[in-house]
Amino acid sequence: MAIEVIFFDVGGTLLFPDHEKTLVPLWNHGVRPTEAQLLVAERAARKGMDQVVSQTTKVDQSYWDTYYSRLLSEIGVNDGELHAQLVRLIRTSANWSRMRPGTFEVLASLKRKFRLAVISNSDGHMGERLASLGFGPYFEHVTDSGNVGHEKPAPQIFQAALSAMSVQADRALYLGDIYAVDYLGAQQAGMKPMLMDIAGVYSKTDLPRINSLAELEPCLKKLV
Repeated sequence: MAIEVIFFDVGGTLLFPDHEKTLVPLWNHGVRPTEAQLLVAERAARKGMDQVVSQTTKVDQSYWDTYYSRLLSEIGVNDGELHAQLVRLIRTSANWSRMRPGTFEVLASLKRKFRLAVISNSDGHMGERLASLGFGPYFEHVTDSGNVGHEKPAPQIFQAALSAMSVQADRALYLGDIYAVDYLGAQQAGMKPMLMDIAGVYSKTDLPRINSLAELEPCLKKLV
């Protein structure tokens, strides 16, 4: 059945954290993690979530707890208060604004053929954040777990998004970056799932995945 609506995750798919805001506590300690160290932490967090997501309702908190535990271990820092501060900063939507080159161009091209929307585990302010960064013209609706009261992969947040867009699940595709949270959550809601796998976590699987937004439209031609 043809796809009518494409839903996007935000963190790790459309937007990425501003290190000058989220990593300041580390910088103040004289520590600047390398990109390689950040990538190791990201891979560990994704794999960790794939193992424990069914055991927690605090998905976003658990992901970043794992991420920073691994990062601090990589750089040889053991500080519980610093860990908590880093998690708090990364979970603040205002601290996310980095995007990859060509993001708006891809969305503009997709919008000519599909309706676009967002499903995000966030703090209830992701809609305002996206609008402030220029995403407003592209998305019809932003479904934020902070407003819905349920985090992905809970079916309620996907159902709320589908209802808001008045679209049947089998006519919707969801693009997100974590298998157990985004892929399985969307799949169980009846949507077509796809992974944004910039870190190459799922490169050795046969799951539908892309490394950049620019690859999305060519992949969609096989589905519509």
